[in-house]
Amino acid sequence: MTLNTFALFVHVSGAVGIFAGMGAFVFGVGALRRAQRVEQVRLLTALILASSNLVVGSIVVLGIAGFYMAITVWGIQATWIVVATVSFLLLIPLGLLIIGPRIQVIAKEAREAPDGPLPEPLAMRSRDPALSAGLSVYVGVLLGIVFLMTNKPPLDVSILAMVVATALGLVSGLLLWWAGRFQLGMGSDRLTGSGLWRKGQCVSRCSAVTV
Repeated sequence: MTLNTFALFVHVSGAVGIFAGMGAFVFGVGALRRAQRVEQVRLLTALILASSNLVVGSIVVLGIAGFYMAITVWGIQATWIVVATVSFLLLIPLGLLIIGPRIQVIAKEAREAPDGPLPEPLAMRSRDPALSAGLSVYVGVLLGIVFLMTNKPPLDVSILAMVVATALGLVSGLLLWWAGRFQLGMGSDRLTGSGLWRKGQCVSRCSAVTV
């Protein structure tokens, strides 16, 4: 085995690690929306945080091996590498500013909350539509990078591919955000209606007792 083939193995292993971690991340965020108990949220946030560490570590491994192969195998004429690198860098603020802080807050509140049904604030955070929307954009960009890695297109096609992948991620993210906001609104209405019904029931019963 030559050093180049080993670098390729490490590079592909990094890509596998990224998508394995993202698969667990997507599963965890989807399951959070259906969680009913604090214990479930604790378990799911632990899975999400562990998978995010796998994604970050795999990105570092992939980047190191890819940088080595870019120098020794493809050379500076492989402009798709520049587009892929810039795309990876653009994912950093998305994870640090939108996805990561929300997961950290949910995990912290779940650790501090007692076992039992989800408190309403924690339930609202667990169903935050920004999580699904941000994750959709993240996955779209990653799929665009995979297209660049497998096809190695020229600069203009590379840029077009990433624009299309990002646009698809944004559109699906907006749809998920809108659907999540609608579900949150319906959930709030149900909670409010339930509270009003219980209050009205109590008033009726108290009036009957007074009479």
